[in-house]
Amino acid sequence: MIRDGHLIEAFLEMMSAERGAAANTIEAYRRDLLDYAGFLAGPGKAISDAGRADVANYLAHLSAQGLAASSAARRLSAVRQLHRFLVSEGSKGDDPTRIVSAPKPGRGLPKVLSVEEVDRLLKCAEDEAAGGDESEVRLYVLLELLYATGLRVSELVALERKAVRREAEHLTITGKGGKERLVPLNDRAKDALVGWLEGTDKDKFVFPAKGAEGHLARQVFARDLKRLAARAGLPVAKVSPHVLRHAFASHLLQNGADLRVVQMLLGHADISTTQIYTHVLDAHLRKLLEDHHPLSGDA
Repeated sequence: MIRDGHLIEAFLEMMSAERGAAANTIEAYRRDLLDYAGFLAGPGKAISDAGRADVANYLAHLSAQGLAASSAARRLSAVRQLHRFLVSEGSKGDDPTRIVSAPKPGRGLPKVLSVEEVDRLLKCAEDEAAGGDESEVRLYVLLELLYATGLRVSELVALERKAVRREAEHLTITGKGGKERLVPLNDRAKDALVGWLEGTDKDKFVFPAKGAEGHLARQVFARDLKRLAARAGLPVAKVSPHVLRHAFASHLLQNGADLRVVQMLLGHADISTTQIYTHVLDAHLRKLLEDHHPLSGDA
């Protein structure tokens, strides 16, 4: 352990002198590397003797302690730089971290709007569309379709007229990997879409626009949506086309929809992608329990 301490200090001196690392950075490296050395010392190993299995065991140890993946990745970075330094100095023959992958952070919960917030957004869009301005009507139709179907924004803006089937009862969507799926429409979305199609020229796209692609750009839709959110009194940072896709999925699950059905509607190839929404549902159920259980707080 004494020799390990000398190796760590030599590395830190290099980081300070040659790379100009700040004092607080040096101290963070020292803490992380001393923790690594302490772990190795348990089974009687020195840093200079560490192999790939030792580094992997150290990462497993950090995970078992409940350390966040981002923090474990930071510690691995320090360990990796130390071993590279030791190899360059001739103190170690090989780098045991060379093929060790950094821990990946878990997928965060998606942002989701409440049912009330979506209602407010749709009401604002509907009221503005009543004035007859084409861009405002288009935005209202886009929102009704997005919340009714959960389409990816790329699928929505590039929607073709031929994809509208059986008097707008369904949409035929070609998603990622060329996979086709049938997505039903509710009455509100169907009425909005039929009214829009009847009032516009018979173009290839449902939402045509001038430009190379021939359809509405996703950036234009995102911009218009954020402006609408501001007018509806919602936090602009919280609203985007993708957030409305999240709302579609989460609200379906909240109301008892089967996870496999939601997977199919969203066009997810792997159900594990859809399962992120069950965490949102769990949070919703926990709040209901806290609010209404007789033994919870002041309820």
